[in-house]
Order: sequence, then C-alpha cells, then structure tokens
Amino acid sequence: MNSVTGFPTTASPLSEVRSPMIDPFGRAVTYLRVSVTDRCDFRCTYCMSEHMTFLPKKDLLTLEELDRLCSAFIAKGVRKLRLTGGEPLVRKNIMHLIGNLGRHVEAGRLDELTLTTNGSQLAAHAAELYDCGVRRINVSLDTLDAEKFRQITRWGDFSKVMAGIDAALTAGIKIKLNAVALKDFNEHEIPELMRFAHARGMDLTVIETMPMGEIEEDRTDRYLPLSDLRASLEERFTLTDIPFKTGGPARYVEVKETGGRLGFITPMTHNFCESCNRVRITCTGTLYMCLGQDDAADLRTPLRASDSDALLSQAIDDAILRKPKGHDFIIDRDRKRPAVARHMSVTGG
Repeated sequence: MNSVTGFPTTASPLSEVRSPMIDPFGRAVTYLRVSVTDRCDFRCTYCMSEHMTFLPKKDLLTLEELDRLCSAFIAKGVRKLRLTGGEPLVRKNIMHLIGNLGRHVEAGRLDELTLTTNGSQLAAHAAELYDCGVRRINVSLDTLDAEKFRQITRWGDFSKVMAGIDAALTAGIKIKLNAVALKDFNEHEIPELMRFAHARGMDLTVIETMPMGEIEEDRTDRYLPLSDLRASLEERFTLTDIPFKTGGPARYVEVKETGGRLGFITPMTHNFCESCNRVRITCTGTLYMCLGQDDAADLRTPLRASDSDALLSQAIDDAILRKPKGHDFIIDRDRKRPAVARHMSVTGG
C-alpha cells in the first residue's frame, strides 16, 4: 500500500530501462492522453447530444488501474501525460489519481502532467493541482459572452469558469485557452478572446470542429476553416509563424499587437498527422492509436489478467505497430454521418 496515496501497489512494475515506442512510420510515441471519465457537466452542442447515455460506472477502470496503466506507458517512454474526459475533474476522487501520478514528475520520469478541463471545477482544485505537480492546463472556452456561453454549453455557468481561471492563475498554473471556431457563432469573437487571453499571460488556440459522434445539428453549418479565420485576423493583426511547440498538434504564431501566442489546430484543412506522437486511452481501457480512426486495442483485459505488467506491455507494443499514418476526417453535406461514431468525450480529446 502506497503510504502517500493509499493506492495498492500489487502490480510488478516494468523495468526502468526505457524502450521507445516507435510506430510503423518511425514516429516515437511520447505523449499519452487518458480519458478518466466520459461524463461531463456541460453538453457543448458541437461535442455532445443534450441527452447523452454515459457508460455504467462499473465499466470504468478504477483509479488504481488508471494509475497502473499510465505508469506502464511512462516506463515505455511517454514523457507527457494529459488527463481528459468528458470533464476529468468530475470523476470522484480524481485528485488522488493526479497526486499519485505526480510522483513521476517529481522523479523525473515524466516531463509534464497536465489536463484539459472546461474550468467548471477549477476553483475548488487549482491549488491542489499545483501541489500535485501540474504546471500547465488547457481550458476550453468558446466565448466571453455569458448568454452565448450558456447557449453553446447548454448547462455551463460562465462565472464559475472565470473563477476557475482566476484560481488557476493565482495558484501559479499556466493556462492555454482552447476555442472551437464555429461559423456564425464565435468567428467574430476570436480577436476579443485573444486579447483576453494575452492580457493575462495565457495562450489561445483555435480548433476546427471535428466530425465525431452524432449531435443534434449539422456540423457543416458550423464548420469554419481556420485558413479563412487566419486570413481575416491578418487584416487586423500581424501574425508571425514561430517554431513554438507544446507537444500537441497546434501550429503557433506570435501576435505583434498583443505580444502573445495564437495556435491553430487544423484537423480538416491541414492535418497534423505527419508528426503525430500521441495515443489515447478511454476510461474503459481501450487504446486508440489515432483520434480519427476506429482501430483500437483492449488494454483492460491484459491489465486485469496478471499482477505483472508483461502482458500489458506486449499488448501496448502490438497496438503501436498498428498506429496509422493519419486520419481521414471529412465534413461536407454529402456525408451526413460523422466520420467517427464515438463522441469526443469517449476518446478524450
């Protein structure tokens, strides 16, 4: 039993000698995103249906199993670990898991432990997140208009998100805001969002909507190519491409007028697959080697089959050898169904 976290330590750990996970295209897999829950306290219109059916809690990996799974990937060369959801901070006792994973940062086995959140629970957890070794987070925020925020999230409380952002900044956590660019909703607000972020020392990244999961609206009506958005911004701002990277797929520019960074994530107009270093695990232990493909590997079975991590390690190796070159996202009116049937909240962003 771990004296700090209270988690049992029955699994036999992998060797500390790292063997990089290399996919068939020579890319090293060093970045793991783990969905700790498919549940969320928002119902963003481009992400979820309003009346979602979530997984039974009995189907989810336990926090102990999530810790063991993440630790196995870290032993195999993962240097960046991001916890996602759904909304990760709504998972019961999630801070116990985050605190336990922080030991890898403290020991130098992990460069970064971070999470993506909607900000609704940040005010209550920001200080503890910092104490656990979290130094940077992503907060999803598509508008600064409280009424429109309620409209796009259906259930969200804008004031709670603002309080959460303030609490995280006060705790010393750096924030990158993520905004999904949506035609006829927030395309004209991006300059305001950018000024808001940069005035507080935060980066802003804009993201194209992705065709994942059935929702109530036609994504074609909301899809905004970021090439068009950038062209519009360049009429008012001086954008200079820079080589800055955070380990994810964003391409960054520096905005001369604000002194801050703006990122573009373009899965539709210019996919980022050639340098992909990421894999994703769902809260049920399913490994997706690509966000935009259906091929997956079951890690829950080998995880539960033995106290040794040997079977788990072999399952991971076999899956990495099936990692595809890239995704095939398409949004147009001839393809009414999403490119991938599962919702983003299942895979974990």
